[in-house]
Amino acid sequence: MNKKIWIAALVIFALIAVFLVLKIKGNSAASSVAGSKGAVTAKVKKISTPSRVKSYSGSGFTMSDLLSQVKEFQAEGNLVDAKAVYQKLVVEFSNSADVMNWQKMIEEINIKLLFSPIVTSNSVLYEIKPGDALIKIANKFKTTADLIKKSNNLTSDKIVPGRKIKVITVPFNIFVDKSQNILILKSGEEILKTYIVSTGKNNSTPVGNFKIVNKLPNPTWFKNGAVIPADSPENILGTRWLGLDLASYGIHGTTEPESLGKQATQGCVRMANFEVEELYTIVPEGTEVVIVD
Repeated sequence: MNKKIWIAALVIFALIAVFLVLKIKGNSAASSVAGSKGAVTAKVKKISTPSRVKSYSGSGFTMSDLLSQVKEFQAEGNLVDAKAVYQKLVVEFSNSADVMNWQKMIEEINIKLLFSPIVTSNSVLYEIKPGDALIKIANKFKTTADLIKKSNNLTSDKIVPGRKIKVITVPFNIFVDKSQNILILKSGEEILKTYIVSTGKNNSTPVGNFKIVNKLPNPTWFKNGAVIPADSPENILGTRWLGLDLASYGIHGTTEPESLGKQATQGCVRMANFEVEELYTIVPEGTEVVIVD
């Protein structure tokens, strides 16, 4: 079976546990990353997108109404309002057999919005100034240059003063549940996406509050004094490394996708390569990572 399809199937199964996990353990986990200190003094412009989501009440409020509306929005490519309707469906019809599919659609839209030029309440339209560089803008807003490029369809690091670009302004945080082998990307308390991961054998993945302190593409693996290059089939780190502030531990890709969903590592958090590449693009150094049993 295609690896991506196999992983997606695991995600749908794991979503059933997410709500219960967050209710039981969310309160005991450390608080999410606080907003950046001080105001950013850059010249920015907020864009408010008027919602066309209808307000239903009384006997006229039906699942069919909302499903028709979300179908219309998706056909138009209206991601913002489509997400709002799916959220309404999840809240108002939480006992439906389709609720996990709706939640999965919300998560898919979240990533599409992050990677699109659409400006939402979590971003600003920033006018590039003389002397700006992508890394400078990313540092100012505590985001990543990769995310700025991705969300603005930039093919190089070259930017032109006067052009307006979308920049994400909200901090992200990561929640890892070892008992479910899931990693949840969050913005505040909002779940952006749930990933199936592998954690450590014999409960060896440490629990607690950590931060991402380094990021490496195509990492070299240093194993017991041996140096295993990125292109070696023996390098189990996959295509990306996000190192924690605990020596030798991190979030990384894998050459063994069949191990996802299991306790199979030496203590690190292992992800599918295409998914760790997605996460790598989104989260900057300094992102908080909470790991629970």
